[in-house]
Order: sequence, then C-alpha cells, then structure tokens
Amino acid sequence: MSRARFDHARRLRGSVTPPSDKSISHRAAILGAMASEPVRVRNYLHAEDTVSSLEAMRALGALVTIDADEVVIRGTGLRETGEADGPIDVGNAGTLMRLLPGWLAGQEGRSYTLDGDASIRRRPVDRIAEPLRRMGAVIDATDGRLPPFTVHGTRLTAIDYELPVASAQVKSCVLLAGLMAEGATTVVEPVPSRDHTERMLAGAGVTVHRDGARITVSGVDELTPEDLVVPGDPSSAAFMIAAAVLVPGSRITVRATGTNWTRTGFLRILQRMGGIVVGDLEDAPGDAVPGHEPLGDLEVAHGPLIGTVVEAGEVPLAIDELPLVALLGCFAEGETVVRGAQELRLKESDRIATVVDGLRALGGELEATDDGFVVTGTGGLRGGTIGSHGDHRLAMLGAVAGLASSDGVTVDGMEAAAVSYPTFTDDLARLLG
Repeated sequence: MSRARFDHARRLRGSVTPPSDKSISHRAAILGAMASEPVRVRNYLHAEDTVSSLEAMRALGALVTIDADEVVIRGTGLRETGEADGPIDVGNAGTLMRLLPGWLAGQEGRSYTLDGDASIRRRPVDRIAEPLRRMGAVIDATDGRLPPFTVHGTRLTAIDYELPVASAQVKSCVLLAGLMAEGATTVVEPVPSRDHTERMLAGAGVTVHRDGARITVSGVDELTPEDLVVPGDPSSAAFMIAAAVLVPGSRITVRATGTNWTRTGFLRILQRMGGIVVGDLEDAPGDAVPGHEPLGDLEVAHGPLIGTVVEAGEVPLAIDELPLVALLGCFAEGETVVRGAQELRLKESDRIATVVDGLRALGGELEATDDGFVVTGTGGLRGGTIGSHGDHRLAMLGAVAGLASSDGVTVDGMEAAAVSYPTFTDDLARLLG
C-alpha cells in the first residue's frame, strides 16, 4: 500500500485535460464486442477498470487491438459470443459487472461466470439478477446475491421493468438484454440517471424511444456503431475543479470534458454553493435521444461557499461526486445535507461511512445518516491521515482535502486512484506548478 502526502497549497493555475470517461469507455468496449463490424474507439481510457473491460471482451471472443491513439474492437456479433475459458475477471469494475450480464443473458445455451477482486465480491448483484430472471435468464449467485455469479443464457422475453432505485447500471443491463429479447423492453426510471447507454445504442442504429421516464428498445439483429470518440470524464475532472474552488487564488481551465446533462449534477450543486464554474453545460434534451456526447471547456476559480441541501432527485446525476460535496461542505458556511443517497453504501467502499469517518479524522464535523450525511461547515479542515479503503474516489478526495487543509493530509492507499485516473498526481503537480 502506497502513502502520499498532500500539503496546503498556495494556489492552482493552468489547464488540465481529464482522463477519458470511464463510464463511456466501459460501454464502448461492450458495444464494440456486440457489433458485427470493427469499431474504432478514440481516446479510450487506459486505466485498471477499463482494461478489465477489454480483457473481458477478449475472453468472449472479440479481437482487441490497442495502439497509442485508438482501440479497435472486432466483435463477435450479438448472439455469437464464445464461452470463456474460466471465470471472466471484472477486477474492480462494478460497471462491467452489472452491464455485461445483460448481453450474456441472451446467449442461448451458454453459461458465464463473473468474478472480481475482494471489493467486487462485496457488491450485490441482486438488482440486475431480478429483472434478468424475469426475462428468462438463470442467475446463480454466491449466497443468492454476491459474486462470483454465473449467468446461464437463454431465449429472453421482453419486460416492462420499473427500477426500484435510479441506477444507470441496472437500466443499462436491462436495455442490453432487451436487444436480445422478443418484443419491446421498457425501463421506467424513478428519476433520471446517466444516459450514455441510450445515446450509444441510438448511435449504433437502435431505435431508442423515450417517453418521459420510460425508455424502450426492441430486439434487433445487429448493432452498427460508428467509430467512437470518448470525451473527458467529468467525474475525474471534479477533483481538480473542487481543488480550484477550495484553494484561494486558484484559477484553472478544464479542457474537453463531457458536458452531458446527466453528468453535470455536481457542477450545478457546486454553482449553487457559490463555486465559480463557467462553461456551456448541456440542457436536458426532453424525450429526444441524441446519438452523441457533448464536450467543452470549463473555467473554474476559487470562491466562498455556502451550504446546500442535495435532495434524492439530484443524487443519480452526481452520485460519484457526492464525497466531494461532503468535502466542500466542510469549508462552506452553514450546513450541507445530502439525502436519498443510500446507493453510496454499495460502491467500492461504503462511501457514506468511509467519507464521514475520513473527513472527521481530518477535523470535519459530519454525521452519517442511513441515506446520506449532514456536514456542519467550520471553514476548513485541520488535516491528518485518511485511508482510501481501496476506493479510487476516496484516495483522490484525501488529496484534494490536503491541498485545502491547514496542516496537510497523508493518504494511505493512494494507488487506488489508478482505477480511474492513472495520471492524477502528475496532473495535480502541474496545476500546483
């Protein structure tokens, strides 16, 4: 386990291009493998999680070629995957673990076992197993709900499925299975979540119909995705943005980051708190399903913060950045409350417990709730030591906290950041100049 020290920063200046979007890279790998013709993916994220996706596609029979500028995936087609030689290792990639079974469930007569690291083995799969079973698949999970688990492919039947909790991963799993099913499959969202899968399917020739909260796809014979360009990851950019807002005298430019409206919830929360973030953020497109991803530049500067309340309806559009909201709340005037975020307990770590305990150890005043947390702003943090618990976002949270703290922060397990942002410390060092 590596330790890294992050001391109080004078200011951040310059520009940074965030790593390629992790969510979109996972989906590009899977859709590329499902396609009948080769797919070129430019700006694919080469990090631990997304490499796991490419290796999983190879295990299923896809040919994957990697060079400096692009990844080329020569897929197997929708219904012609090979049987893997042993369990498919998803590593630490929860997105891969939850999306891939949607495709595998439609591989009639073939079975696939998915496994991963110690963190993955603690993450439940019952929320994808339930709709897939309703469609006809057989899912055998450890203790009924945990990895390793086996997907037995079969002829699938379309369903109407109402998500009990907003989840882009569960939604995507069901939609991918719907491509293999007889009839029209509809997913109903309680509130909007990331729409990358819908956009990418539309770009691959699938008719994706949205009617308010209802998203419908029908069975298809093939996918025909165009070559893909992956934008910068707004969830990774969020750490640099938070650092610039928290450290006085800072001003940075974030280049070529995704501005999809389902990924900018954190930026809107930050603006509401008083953070200075200027750029063209995509507006919600209504019932239209664009076949592309928007991107743009953002100007970010330090500014005084006030507390806010994040309600359940905002959570899915800022789920990965909510730990940063807790950190910002420590520096804000007043109280910051996050509600309806019980999904955080099912991430790489229990992010409610680890964030609250971690920031308390640095001098913050926080209380955990069943579905979120309450932060009492004190104007800053003292500093100390925080553990990553093997969670990439907690490692980067500790680094940002250190820059804004009075005494600095030591992060135990900083190597976890490589899961999504391999160049995090290098990029941060350049901004610190």
